[in-house]
Amino acid sequence: MSTRRTRPAPRPPEGTPPRTELARQARAVLADAVRIAHWAAGAPAPGSSAPLAAQALERAATALELSPAQVRAGWDRARLAGLIELHGDTARPGWRLRAWDRDDSAVLRGWVALFDAWSLVHAAPEGIETGAVAEAVEAVPQVLSLLQLSAGPVPVPALLDLLAQRIAELQEERCEVPYGTGRAALESAPADGSAPADGRPAPAQAPAAPASTPAPSADRSTDRNADLDALLLDWALEGLAAVGALTLGNGHATLTPLGNWAVWVKLEQICVAAQSPAGNIEQSAADMLLGCARLTPGPARDEYRAWLAARTVGSAVAELLAVARGEDALLRGLAFEALRVVGAPAEPEVRAVVDHPSLRPYALLWLAEYEGVDPDDAQEILSREEATWLWVDTAAAVADHGETGLLVRHLDSAVQGTVPALLDEVRAVGHPRTVQVLVALAAAHPDPALAKAVRRAAFQVHTGGA
Repeated sequence: MSTRRTRPAPRPPEGTPPRTELARQARAVLADAVRIAHWAAGAPAPGSSAPLAAQALERAATALELSPAQVRAGWDRARLAGLIELHGDTARPGWRLRAWDRDDSAVLRGWVALFDAWSLVHAAPEGIETGAVAEAVEAVPQVLSLLQLSAGPVPVPALLDLLAQRIAELQEERCEVPYGTGRAALESAPADGSAPADGRPAPAQAPAAPASTPAPSADRSTDRNADLDALLLDWALEGLAAVGALTLGNGHATLTPLGNWAVWVKLEQICVAAQSPAGNIEQSAADMLLGCARLTPGPARDEYRAWLAARTVGSAVAELLAVARGEDALLRGLAFEALRVVGAPAEPEVRAVVDHPSLRPYALLWLAEYEGVDPDDAQEILSREEATWLWVDTAAAVADHGETGLLVRHLDSAVQGTVPALLDEVRAVGHPRTVQVLVALAAAHPDPALAKAVRRAAFQVHTGGA
């Protein structure tokens, strides 16, 4: 049982449209993406995970009476919003597409997935260093918070000041010097017109300029930074406008009702986590998962969402998978529960770890549920060996963190049906925790004969006997 205190469900800011109206607006933003998703779901081999193939692009443009550019943009949005799932060269309708016309929550989740991926929808200006782009993406939530709190138009210069301040804070937190002249897009060419072959600034040991040549001033460097920050802000605002999160006027920006609602939701998630006893929002993935271990599923998912909302999706998924690769079986299972909350953005990374022995059963179950298989039926996709490995891993989690009675009851979940058959297959599966699990089970089981058989199996695994 959880002792976590609950609070009344927070109300959106005054003037926020009802969910039905927000869903209507989200459907309007994604209308072309939905049309393309329906077309792709019924078309033979429309493309791959790469951009839509040229022939398919032409077919879609003709069938839907859209320009090739509109089709390409709609295809990318459909993938990012979870309307399309790609399996090799086959596009399948995502579960959100199947629920699109009847489930407002599915529509809003699809739009929020697109909103979170705004930096992928609108390509960054060419020539900007990757590090500078990443800092801008990390700083944008501060800009969105100001827009949300202002509840109206905000002048672009105010947004630029906040963006520049947040980027400077990020650099200071990382003990970095400002990009300055290292920002490739605004770097002046050397005096002789040459440039390093790899495009990087000249090395520090390059000959100094003659005494008569004045060194670049600090003001000039500051101007470069300000110009780049302005360029990055324009890109961010245009990207957010492209997904329907804000509108741009003459020198100002305003959140749309959808954008205002989405930012409010994310701020609320952060506040909920900050008020929790464990303060999970500031914890590492491992500590956050341990903090959620004794919560019931609903409150645990709330904690996962709040923790995820405070991080970029890519870094959060990478951290969760790093924890899953560790030795703690409990954290492995909880990491994949948190990845279920991430949803579609985690799919490529989860698919990439299917061949990792300790993660394979978890990844296969995650992918099956992601593709629409009922969680109660998902276990059937595992081979007998995979199911047995998962049984041992779960038993290890119970032995490390649970109660002895729970470990005994875990016997009933084995696919083998009988203890002798289970012991035979457990010995063969090669899980690194097999001996410890069997010893703990033998110590916990009240039946002396069964406990003796389990101890014998543990000894045989330990000594390598048959």
